[in-house]
Amino acid sequence: MIKATYQQYILNFKRPSGTSRGTMTTKETWFIRLEKDGKVGIGECGILRGLSIDDRPDYENQLKWACENINLGLEKLLNHLVEMPSIQFGLEMAFKSLDSANLFKLFPSNFTKGKDSIHINGLVWMGDEAFMRQQIIEKIESGFKCIKLKIGAIDFQTELDILKSIRKEFSISDIELRVDANGAFRPKEALEKLNRLSEYHLHSIEQPIKPKQFEQMAKLCETSPIDIALDEELIGVFFESEKEELISIIKPQYIILKPSLVGGFQGSQEWIDIAEKHTIKWWVTSALESNIGLNAIAQWTYTLQNSLPQGLGTGGLFTNNFHSPLIVKNGTLQYDIKTNWELNILK
Repeated sequence: MIKATYQQYILNFKRPSGTSRGTMTTKETWFIRLEKDGKVGIGECGILRGLSIDDRPDYENQLKWACENINLGLEKLLNHLVEMPSIQFGLEMAFKSLDSANLFKLFPSNFTKGKDSIHINGLVWMGDEAFMRQQIIEKIESGFKCIKLKIGAIDFQTELDILKSIRKEFSISDIELRVDANGAFRPKEALEKLNRLSEYHLHSIEQPIKPKQFEQMAKLCETSPIDIALDEELIGVFFESEKEELISIIKPQYIILKPSLVGGFQGSQEWIDIAEKHTIKWWVTSALESNIGLNAIAQWTYTLQNSLPQGLGTGGLFTNNFHSPLIVKNGTLQYDIKTNWELNILK
C-alpha cells in the first residue's frame, strides 16, 4: 500500500518578475510525497494562479482526494483528474520517482550522467528599459545564443528600440531572438505589430493575441511575417479530438509545451504527436516550478532529443529554491553529478 501526503510551498522571486499579465513576487506550488516499503517518491504540482486551468477554489480538495485515493493507481487517478493538469503532472512525477532507483533520476540518460546538456533560451523579463537591457547583456555574456524577451507590458516603441539595439550589435547568426507577448496584442492591431517586429529578424513570437480566438489566430498564423508559437492556447484543451481540431484550424508554426499546464508528460506527448503529424515544430518550457519540477521536465525533455533551444532556464529565479545538480552554463542546462540535492521539504 502506498501512503500519500501533500503540502504547499511558496517560492519567492529574487526580484519582481513582469509579464503582460502583471508582476509576480511569489509563486505557489504543491508537493505530493509517496511512501511505500521504505521508499519515497516526490512530485510537484506547479499551479500558476491566473493562468492554470485548474486554478479553482477546490484545488486543495482535489489534491486531498488524489492522496486519499492514491492506491487506485496512476492511470485511474489521471483519468479522474483530467481537468487538473498540474495535479496530473505531480502524480506522474511522484510515481516515477517512487519507482526509480534514485529519487531524482526519473529518466536516466547521458544528461543525468553529466555527459550531455540541453540547449536553452535565456529569459529576459519585462521591466523598464534599463532593466531589460541589463538582463540582455547578462544573458549574452553568459553564453546564450538564444534569448527570449517578454513583451507587451511597456511602451511598444520602447520594446522595438530595445530589439533594434540588440540587432545593431548582434546579427541573426550571433543571437536568435524569441519574443513572448502573453496575449497582449489586440487582434485588430496584431498584424501591424508583427510587421514592425519582423524588421528585427525574430525567430518566433509566442501567443500574440489572447487564446480562444481561433479565426483571428489562424489568420495571423497564415499572414504573419514572424512564425507564431501557441502557448496559452493549449491550456484547457483536454481531449485528443479537441487538440487535433485546434491544430487543424489554427495551423501554427510552433507549439510550446508546459507539462504543468497541459497534463504532464502524457498530455504533452499527445500534443507532440499531433503537432508532428501536421509537421509543426515544438519545444518544451518550464512554468516556474521549483528545481524539483524543473528537474523532471528537463530529464524528460532530454529523452525527446529536440534540437531547438528549450525554455528550461528558470531555476535561478527564486531565493528559496532547492539546491540541486541543475546548473546553467554557456547557454545550456547541465546536470552536475558532483552536486547533491538539499531538500528540507522531505523531512
